[in-house]
Amino acid sequence: MLLLGIDIGTSSIKVSVVDAQTQQSLASAQYPEEESGILTPEPGWAEQSPEMWWEHTKTAIHKANATGKYNPKDIGAIGIAYQMHGLVVVDKNQQILRNSIIWCDSRAVEIGNKAFETIGEERSLSRLLNSPGNFTASKLAWVKANEPAVYDNIDKVMLPGDFVAMKLTGDITTSVSALSEGVFWDFQDDTLSADVLDYYKFEKSLIPEINPVFSVHGTVQKAVADELGLKEGIPVTYKSGDQPNNALSLNVLKPGEVAATAGTSGVIYGVSDQLIYDPQSRVNTFAHVNYGEQQKRLGVLLCINGTGSLNRWIKTIAGTGISYAEMNAAAAKISVGSNGLRVIPFGNGAERMLNNKIVGSHFHNIDLNLHTKAHLFRGVQEGIAFAFRYGLDIMRESGMNPSIIRAGKANLFLSDTFTEAFVNATHVPVELYQNDGSVGAALGAGIGVKAFKSEEEAFTNSKKLQVIEPKAIDQYEPVYQEWKALLGEHLHQL
Repeated sequence: MLLLGIDIGTSSIKVSVVDAQTQQSLASAQYPEEESGILTPEPGWAEQSPEMWWEHTKTAIHKANATGKYNPKDIGAIGIAYQMHGLVVVDKNQQILRNSIIWCDSRAVEIGNKAFETIGEERSLSRLLNSPGNFTASKLAWVKANEPAVYDNIDKVMLPGDFVAMKLTGDITTSVSALSEGVFWDFQDDTLSADVLDYYKFEKSLIPEINPVFSVHGTVQKAVADELGLKEGIPVTYKSGDQPNNALSLNVLKPGEVAATAGTSGVIYGVSDQLIYDPQSRVNTFAHVNYGEQQKRLGVLLCINGTGSLNRWIKTIAGTGISYAEMNAAAAKISVGSNGLRVIPFGNGAERMLNNKIVGSHFHNIDLNLHTKAHLFRGVQEGIAFAFRYGLDIMRESGMNPSIIRAGKANLFLSDTFTEAFVNATHVPVELYQNDGSVGAALGAGIGVKAFKSEEEAFTNSKKLQVIEPKAIDQYEPVYQEWKALLGEHLHQL
């Protein structure tokens, strides 16, 4: 059986077709090649067109089909991963009522803060495991308050993956994992949150049918199948947010297992079997892909906004004409600590792990007679690694103490300098794998259609590329403590 995985990113849509027997990708395609735009009607707002996602999804599937490396009619199940926390609203005819308010939109922050205060901080944290914050429920409340004509016509509220599944199948479903990332789920009662629905005065009918993540979420309609060269009736058997999906693709499913990514943003995502939360809501807890009434599996998520984005910025500023690989090679020639250069990497908006403060990026101790471009490259990567350590220490306060972290060999983890700084700053070894969000979504579909005997069997052919052990903790620890003190000074000034 072949499996189709669709990854709905902010920048592009990627699809992969995977052979369930070998667990290997036969073909992948991405569209567009350049980054998709983000609409910003007001400062701090961020929107995208769901119909754009759908058109790009179809184009990517056509591109994959055009490789000729498989027969599209052999695809037997579809899985979808998607950018988290976005709001999509449709009417009774499944027509989009407005652009999606996506994950990085900040218009609903104060609405969520007021809900947190009114519902009660302890009650919110113990039941929702999060503050309502700027998540999907609060974005819907913004629409209700500011666009009442739109709100009155809403039939169903969805996340981005639910929308693409609807376009494929004509059915609208959701899951506990999806509802928890929108902060609609009460973990104490294991049901929709009466606190959130009552406070925001949302009708329960706005919430779609709730299915397990690994289950049939509808089957492909004939007209869509004909357009895409697929068989009619293929089931969509998996839908997940991108970070839980990344964890799945790294076989991070059991309590204590931890995944990391260091792309545009940086994430550490650990699995727990306890309903844990951070009292300051600096890290977030959601239902993992394998969450169930009898088996509690929670994903504890730390997000750093400005990781790969800072590395890209320094390349634009100081690395014009060279590749990232050349940047990494230059950074590797500089000694640990970048000869005193310290970089605070928080320059991409409010950081949740810093209590939603906007700290900005800062370069400290620049010596005009000493520091070169290579020092800047290394200082940036060390600063990002130190931000991961700072966030992991917050997770450790809630009992998340990983003995090893799994990551895809991609983005910043392609840099030996960054990876070395990461393992020595955090004191935790890293296992690197070849992983991909769309391949993970395809394997998730295989789990959902029962092509595998268990979730773990879907990853029996996943091989470690390398393991990096911390061997220079004594060199990095004093540098980290100096970095942490500088960060403390910036936080104190705010």
